[in-house]
Amino acid sequence: MSITFTYLLYYVPLIVAVSLVFGATRHENLQLIIRHSLGTARWITGFMLILMVVLFFFDWVL
Repeated sequence: MSITFTYLLYYVPLIVAVSLVFGATRHENLQLIIRHSLGTARWITGFMLILMVVLFFFDWVL
């Protein structure tokens, strides 16, 4: 894999910022914002993991 671990550290603040902004645009209550943000972060992380597995598979096959 040609990407270093340092580049993967950019993922954490990016996912926190995106999920908090997305949650704050939907709710005004802080508890609902946090709950929605955690769900959004989980969804985006799962999507990116599935995409990574697919790309690794195609890299391995081809």
